[in-house]
Amino acid sequence: MQYIIRPQTEELHDYRGYAGKIISGIYNKGDRVTILPSRLTSTIKSVEIGGTEVNEAFAQQSAVLQLVDDIDVSRGDVIVKNDNRPKLSNELDVLLCWMDSKPLLPGNKYYLQLNSRLVRSVVREIEYKLNVNTLEKEYNPASVGLNDIVKATVKTASEIPYDSYSDLRANGGVILIDETSNVTVGACMIQ
Repeated sequence: MQYIIRPQTEELHDYRGYAGKIISGIYNKGDRVTILPSRLTSTIKSVEIGGTEVNEAFAQQSAVLQLVDDIDVSRGDVIVKNDNRPKLSNELDVLLCWMDSKPLLPGNKYYLQLNSRLVRSVVREIEYKLNVNTLEKEYNPASVGLNDIVKATVKTASEIPYDSYSDLRANGGVILIDETSNVTVGACMIQ
């Protein structure tokens, strides 16, 4: 979910459309859906593309969905069909490429961004560093610096819906952002 459309005009006084890019699957009028992370359920009332109501919308299209129920949906929430739900957790195992000149230390706090969802997070544990020359795993690394690749555990302040990167790249890649400078410091693939 990237944007909630609420025109609040005389002719559209009760219109509430949920706009975003479909990253997988096909959505039709009448489909049962779940909003994550809240786990609320509803039915699709209409599907619009470019301001025109259509029968269906599919992956890689930007669309506006209207729901039968008046549900509180926020930017970063995910609307999924009931038969194709992603994982939902506040602890992620990631393969992380560090992109900052300051070293990565367990316990450091960052913003984690997955598509439109931005949450606070902390890097809890670094399991190993991958030696890019030999592809050997160096367990308990002394430090993690610029361009190092590590397997880490990231804990988020709230649950996020995700897929593993190998299953669905569009919902399995995240970035870490420094809280003070807003600089992207890490690129992650969720395992």
